[in-house]
Amino acid sequence: MSTSHSEQTTTSSEGTTTSTSAPLASPATSRSPRRTLRGVARTALGLGLLSAGLLGAGLLAASAGAEPHAFGSGARVATVAHVGAPAPISGGDTQVRYRTVKVDGLDIFYREAGPKDAPAILLLHGFPTSSQMFRELIPRLAHQYRVIAPDYPGYGQSSMPRVDEFDYSFDTLASVVDKFTQQVGLDRFTMYVQDYGAPVGFRIAAAHPERITGLIVQNGNAYDEGLDNKFWEPLKAYWADPSPAKADVLRPFLTMEGTKWQYMHGARDATTMSPDAWTLDQALLDRPGNVDIQLKLFLSYGTNPPLYPQWQAYFREHQPPTLIVWGVRDQIFPEAGAHPYLRDLKNVDFNLLDTGHFALEEDGALIASKILNFMDERVTAPR
Repeated sequence: MSTSHSEQTTTSSEGTTTSTSAPLASPATSRSPRRTLRGVARTALGLGLLSAGLLGAGLLAASAGAEPHAFGSGARVATVAHVGAPAPISGGDTQVRYRTVKVDGLDIFYREAGPKDAPAILLLHGFPTSSQMFRELIPRLAHQYRVIAPDYPGYGQSSMPRVDEFDYSFDTLASVVDKFTQQVGLDRFTMYVQDYGAPVGFRIAAAHPERITGLIVQNGNAYDEGLDNKFWEPLKAYWADPSPAKADVLRPFLTMEGTKWQYMHGARDATTMSPDAWTLDQALLDRPGNVDIQLKLFLSYGTNPPLYPQWQAYFREHQPPTLIVWGVRDQIFPEAGAHPYLRDLKNVDFNLLDTGHFALEEDGALIASKILNFMDERVTAPR
């Protein structure tokens, strides 16, 4: 029989925590009944942990002998216990509902679960996926929180206007998501951002800091560190010269091989990675006109690094409580991008996970447990 473990944190004088592994303990008897119930739900979830470039340079670098990830002696990596099937979650309606709302004349599809009057968590997806990346996370949080995950224009089930009909830029995606939150009644919320979700979400946070109750950052950059490697070289060349020749170098990233690579590189155990994820993503990428959309957004990504100082100023001034859950084997947004957050944020639960770019595919139950603890202890707890 496996020994159950939870993630225990040590808190510094500034509120930053680092994960270590420790045996699961019973909920403290000194807690209030409401928070004890939360602890029971989290423990039930924890006991079920884990049943389960661009590409042109990234793959070429790998095939040319890129070094595999090695953990240095000072690396702070959250260990994962495999202890059987997830326990059922009780309390509250966790049924996911699939809805569409009009924003600027576009149909914006979203997944939603949880009580309407509960604290809200907005989940912002990365490339090349959609809200489907949160398909298992949503019900794990919905017993206690209102959880909403939209698809951006051009992704998932949302409208996909042609590039000559719509401005595919990160400024526009952020504007659409901002208006979407108002349409569905999200006045204040915690944001989970991954990959493309980071530049979308951080634009919104910097513009409306009073609406943000917390940040959950999973492999999404707000610092130059992490973008200074071979993977990003063809992208930066495209930003400097958006010619057809430079675009052609990036097209392999939009193929089935490229999409599967995003999921599989860095995974601890390939058998935990569902092929349904990249198969669905690729089917949507293969729609007529979608490659042109992706190339527009590859180009627009170059507008993000100049905004990093603005986002960092937001972190320093407003100090949102922050949970970092970062897959350290990610070659797109490597571990180097995680550490700089600690320069500007003081109230941080900092976790490095032994997985890759799509950490939820392999460590979804662990991340859900981390989120529940973070929300309970740092976002919704009385102050």
